[in-house]
Amino acid sequence: MTGTQEPRVLHTVLGSGPAGTALARELVRRGHSVRLVDRKGDGPVIEGVERYAVDVGTADGAREAIAGAAVVYHCVNVGYHLQVEVMPRIQDAVLGAVEASGARLVVLDTLYPYGETGGAVMTEDTPWKATTRKGRMRAELDEKYLAAYREGRARVVLARSADFVGPGVVGSTLGGAVFPAALTGGEVPGIGDIDLPHSYTSIADVAAGLATLGEHPEGDGRVWHLPTAPAVSTREILTMIERRVGRPLNLVTVGEPRPFGPFDEQFMAEYAEMFYQHTEPQIMDSSAFERAFGVAPAPLEETVEATVTWYREWLASL
Repeated sequence: MTGTQEPRVLHTVLGSGPAGTALARELVRRGHSVRLVDRKGDGPVIEGVERYAVDVGTADGAREAIAGAAVVYHCVNVGYHLQVEVMPRIQDAVLGAVEASGARLVVLDTLYPYGETGGAVMTEDTPWKATTRKGRMRAELDEKYLAAYREGRARVVLARSADFVGPGVVGSTLGGAVFPAALTGGEVPGIGDIDLPHSYTSIADVAAGLATLGEHPEGDGRVWHLPTAPAVSTREILTMIERRVGRPLNLVTVGEPRPFGPFDEQFMAEYAEMFYQHTEPQIMDSSAFERAFGVAPAPLEETVEATVTWYREWLASL
């Protein structure tokens, strides 16, 4: 033995939103070489991360973005009103690029393909019965990813998350509409029936789960539910926030799709078909992932505390 170390393989993260950014940091923490890709490449400096600007919605851009990567993470998202049109185009480019390069592909996914479940617990075996435009689109994308794996064209794994919550998460129903108002005494929206159980996935658990799949090729070829704390009612989470901000929340019921907080009329018009997520229980079971990889989700109390701290600092910096 000479004592020399093996060169580090490159992990490329596509998309620099909350999930992609948290994942890039997690991969650096685990000792990987990391490239973080978006259209501009001009975000804050993250130690150990190479920022890279390219449009992965084109075949040439996707090939350029993943050049030299052993593992690619697809965390790209687009404006809600553009998803049905644009996400399939991004899939074509990214899937074509990994098929050509041989890189493994870890795809961040949603619960949308399941559609309305009547409140049944969602596991990886839950049937895909989406009837909404965005749910059907996501299901079609996922079928294409899994077909590419079955046919030996690409090494792919799908990672599904519930609604995000955590530091840096703004564009979520438990994000920029809730925490700033809770801290300042503004109106905090209670969306749908807040007494129903509703799963929320910590953005830190999203990052840890994606990184774990990136390190474990034996998980390829299937859907996994990322580590997610046991579901409680949204009201219980709002009570946790209340305790941490030290004031009663000025709660306002949002019982139907309408603009509120950072969600404008255009967004809510698109979100209306997904509003069933707030009128029936949304319970996601991640026990299969937890057993397979020995990873436990963060307790919701810890996630709420970290999120309140982040928003307090964010508001102070404005």
